[in-house]
Amino acid sequence: MDPQIAAAIAPLLGWAVHGGILTRRLACARRDPLTGLHTRAGWSARAEQCIRRHPHAAVLLVDLDHFKTLNDTHGHAAGDAALIATANRLRTWCGRHGTAGRLGGDEFVAVVRDLAAVDLDALTAALHQPLHHDDSSVPLAASVGVCPVAELPVAGLSDALAAADAAMYVAKGRGRRGSRVSR
Repeated sequence: MDPQIAAAIAPLLGWAVHGGILTRRLACARRDPLTGLHTRAGWSARAEQCIRRHPHAAVLLVDLDHFKTLNDTHGHAAGDAALIATANRLRTWCGRHGTAGRLGGDEFVAVVRDLAAVDLDALTAALHQPLHHDDSSVPLAASVGVCPVAELPVAGLSDALAAADAAMYVAKGRGRRGSRVSR
């Protein structure tokens, strides 16, 4: 190869490798390392796009019930396993209809294109399945708040999250282990 061509290609190759590394780092920063779900930033971008494109979209907020007690009773490894199981169940439930994310701690979110196309009771049932960890059965429970975006005066993610949060606390107030759609 001509030395001048090689000298011209070397920096371009270096920049290509550098760009690939940065792209991978950005993708990792938008994924929760424990669950593999989108972090708040990664999920929010997808959720806003979904809300703009789909008039029947809904935002869900999921909070594990009694998570501190689970950690204190069964240990942090069981707590991590519960977070991973919850993430997998939420991801599976969303399927091709939406996107799941983890806000942090024991709080998860999801956005679905059309609430009528998914089975909310199936999500609640899945989230309440016990977790098998270290030869024991660990009870899991979650409260779910749902906000159909079409019911908001202005379809926006922050208002949808606030309404889903309020609905989730209503579900928690009803003895936990359930879901509530904001109205």
